[in-house]
Amino acid sequence: MMKTTASLKPAEVEKKWIVIDAENAVVGRLATFIANRLRGKHRPDYTPHVDCGDFVVVVNADKVKFTGKKLSDKIYYWHTGHPGGVKQRTAGQILDGRFPERVLEKAVERMLPKESPLARKQLTHLRVYNSAEHPHAAQNPETIAFAELNAKNVRSA
Repeated sequence: MMKTTASLKPAEVEKKWIVIDAENAVVGRLATFIANRLRGKHRPDYTPHVDCGDFVVVVNADKVKFTGKKLSDKIYYWHTGHPGGVKQRTAGQILDGRFPERVLEKAVERMLPKESPLARKQLTHLRVYNSAEHPHAAQNPETIAFAELNAKNVRSA
């Protein structure tokens, strides 16, 4: 008697829509939860090479929190492509800036597999908004309360 592992096919996947309120949520813990949902690792029939994750809508992304002194000590680096073009900003500067949702987007992006077409496809299923409103009500998303989990040792932005 042979035992085989059932593998999902892309046509068999049923994707759900979930809404997460990021107000007072810790960035790293929230990003881990979102990355697992995008990849589909919460499902019992998870298949690594198939896009079986959910669509994730995050609201109030500008109200996320960091633990410890990360708000002032965590530095994001990037390079402009020109000689000597290394730029940097702290997490607090980005959250106070024009696009505060990028903190959460980058955290989730860096938790997905690197240099993978599948990871790029899964990242397109993430929608991040700074306000409490979102235009995805027609998809009947399920709301998940996340901020109450692990709320100790959090400093406000």
